[in-house]
Amino acid sequence: MEGSAPRRTRIQQEKRELILEAALEVFSTNGFRGSTIDQIAEAAGMSKPNLLYYFRRKEDIHETLMERLLATWLAPLRELDDIGDPLTELRSYIRRKLEMARDFPRESRLFANEILQGAPRIMPLLEGELKTLVDEKANVIKGWMRAGKIARTDPWHLIFSIWATTQHYADFDVQVRAVLGADRGGDGRFEDAARFLEQLFIDGLKPKG
Repeated sequence: MEGSAPRRTRIQQEKRELILEAALEVFSTNGFRGSTIDQIAEAAGMSKPNLLYYFRRKEDIHETLMERLLATWLAPLRELDDIGDPLTELRSYIRRKLEMARDFPRESRLFANEILQGAPRIMPLLEGELKTLVDEKANVIKGWMRAGKIARTDPWHLIFSIWATTQHYADFDVQVRAVLGADRGGDGRFEDAARFLEQLFIDGLKPKG
């Protein structure tokens, strides 16, 4: 784990970041199984022995990337505030998830590749940190429902649905741009998506009567 490593010099930290950036590109393109240390070293512009000084195995690089990714991925959900207005909080969550789809497409593909393989390297994170956080926020949403602030629904599947619809714009971006065409497939596609998803989710969650 990174937290238990000795304090690194600035040069060492820069080298690690260079390796991780190269590995993100390689893993997100080829998947874990299709990626090699040699490919990562070449993408980082360094020799294989030099790379192995910083990371002993491909698995160590991948684990570091996945831990960082999960922390980034969960940050918007952590910010869901039980004290705030529910519809405002959920609207902001949808927006933040779409911003991540726009800004971190490689990270999204890396995560999707791992899940499609059955999450063999991150299952403890999914069953631990991820499940704990989702359960916590699902209970926040249930509290809003009990208070009559939003319509009653399954909070876990609500969170899954937000994940599915927002991450689609990262994982299937090539398809989205192809179908929308040149006129609608530019940078404005994310704002169009945000407006649609806000309408879809927020209108559906408004209390009846």
